[in-house]
Amino acid sequence: MALDTIAPDLDGAGLRIGIVQSRFNSWAGEALLAACVSELRELGVDEDDLTHVTVPGALEVPIALSKLAQAEDYDALIALGCVIRGDTHHFDVVAAESAAGISRVALDYGVPVANAVLTTDNEAQARERVDAKGREAARVAVEMANLVWSVEEGGDEDGAQ
Repeated sequence: MALDTIAPDLDGAGLRIGIVQSRFNSWAGEALLAACVSELRELGVDEDDLTHVTVPGALEVPIALSKLAQAEDYDALIALGCVIRGDTHHFDVVAAESAAGISRVALDYGVPVANAVLTTDNEAQARERVDAKGREAARVAVEMANLVWSVEEGGDEDGAQ
């Protein structure tokens, strides 16, 4: 039995990507953004096809993603931010609700959303992860945009658009 397999496609040429970045823990957001944009460029995404918006914190990320998704101008969206555990339960609320909202946007609008909102116990953990997570978000966004396109449009084996 032969499987009809859609291979991963990391060719970002022609893709339009929206990026929403939390300004809370701004050092982390800026590092995530730099790594993400660098990787998007390496994958062939033209900088003219990127839209970047900032919001106050992780809880505001989903509404901005939702507005970008409603515009129907993007092949994928990326959420960037960093929530570091403190001494109260606020971390748990922010981490859970922002993640749920981000996932909801993807499901409600059928647009891939790469979630790179870090949730760490301390700043050292966040510093260790920002570069890899920013790059990973770029790869996820491109791969998932191409997958959705391939399924919806019946793209060819090369993922050409």
